[in-house]
Amino acid sequence: MNKAGAESGQTLAARGLTKIYTTGAVDVYALRGVDLELFDGELAVLLGPSGSGKSTLLNILGGLDVPTSGQVLFRGRELTALSDAKLTRYRRDHVGFVFQFYNLISSLTARENVALVTEIAKNPMTPEEALEMVGLETRIHHFPAQLSGGEQQRVAIARAIAKRPDILLCDEPTGALDISTGAKVLEALQRVNRELGTTTALITHNAIIAEIAERVIRFADGQIAEVQVNEHQKAISELNW
Repeated sequence: MNKAGAESGQTLAARGLTKIYTTGAVDVYALRGVDLELFDGELAVLLGPSGSGKSTLLNILGGLDVPTSGQVLFRGRELTALSDAKLTRYRRDHVGFVFQFYNLISSLTARENVALVTEIAKNPMTPEEALEMVGLETRIHHFPAQLSGGEQQRVAIARAIAKRPDILLCDEPTGALDISTGAKVLEALQRVNRELGTTTALITHNAIIAEIAERVIRFADGQIAEVQVNEHQKAISELNW
């Protein structure tokens, strides 16, 4: 059964999300009344051009930003009513982030970068377990400068998943990579989703990547234009780059 089916629980739900940025006398709408669900264990792709609202939505879902109006619910609990301290706890305990740029600490090895998270998490993997999951078990003692871009991004994924988050939010994780290294990053994300059951939302402007998703959520002008269910999720090796 598709994990986005009616029997699945909701990890996150957005209701009427609006985000307005005011520049001088001009109001810019980044989000215009967005309603969205992310279901337990699914891999969803948020697809759309730059400026369509995808990153703004992901930042609000992850507790990095707050909406101008609307609600976000995490397993029925309203995030938009939380204090800053409780939002910080939500991010720390429940959300893993992967961005386009890796944000690794250059003076720390791959293992040490991941350990920054495992030392403060409630029930973490070991750094070695997280790095093995993304295929870097032989590179744990290498510094970022000794790793390729794709390997650095996989260290960033290992760091994000090491605390066993409920939700993994990925903003253009392959945007700075070529096709072959980007494919390895996507394989790591797909493995995490399947083996850990982590609810995963992946932002991209590349329509080909959407073929690995269970649901594709298309954005345009701050709104959801279309939601498509993929009956067959392609393996990375099946994508026609």
